[in-house]
Amino acid sequence: MTPIRLLIVDDHPVVRDGLSSMFARDPDFEVLGEAGDGAQAVRLAETLRPDVILMDLRMPGTDGVSATRQLTERANAARVLVLTTYDTDSHVLPAIEAGATGYLLKDAPRDELLRAVRAAARGEAVLAPSVAALLMGRVRRPAPGPLSPREVEVLHLVASGATNREAAARLFLTEATVKSHLLSIYAKLGVKDRAAAVSEAFNRGLLTPRPPEQP
Repeated sequence: MTPIRLLIVDDHPVVRDGLSSMFARDPDFEVLGEAGDGAQAVRLAETLRPDVILMDLRMPGTDGVSATRQLTERANAARVLVLTTYDTDSHVLPAIEAGATGYLLKDAPRDELLRAVRAAARGEAVLAPSVAALLMGRVRRPAPGPLSPREVEVLHLVASGATNREAAARLFLTEATVKSHLLSIYAKLGVKDRAAAVSEAFNRGLLTPRPPEQP
């Protein structure tokens, strides 16, 4: 069987040496080279044509996400398997969107890492359990719906400078109900306060400037 050809990318020499030694002990793998940053990884990937690239994320210069995106844009056939210590939204999502086949954490057991590289070489998605849970949570989270007619009315009054009490009186609602509508508006627009809600509503065309009243 032809061994799986690897490129190992990490800015820490000790990590690269450890990974290289681990894979070198298994005849199913062949380490073609190592890179200390994303730019070098892209150059070596173009030259060496590995099957799988083990890619760290946070590196000086060109980081792992940028390098992955460049490889995707160049239609490089290598599968990028992210190997990092970070599993937050701000790290996982950009890496997956950039084209990474998988995402593992550096504390993964040796056998799990070997299986992951084999799976990545076959083009299968590989995710650490915490990463899979994070992505599932985002998928299950309901997408914000459009503003209701009543919420638009509340927003119009807020945009005109009305207080919650004034908006409640104009709409024959309680002040608590107006506050509830505002919280729903904030969630749907992805903002945290009245001013940002009004600004975002104008940006989205939900509100339009009203002509001045004629004397």
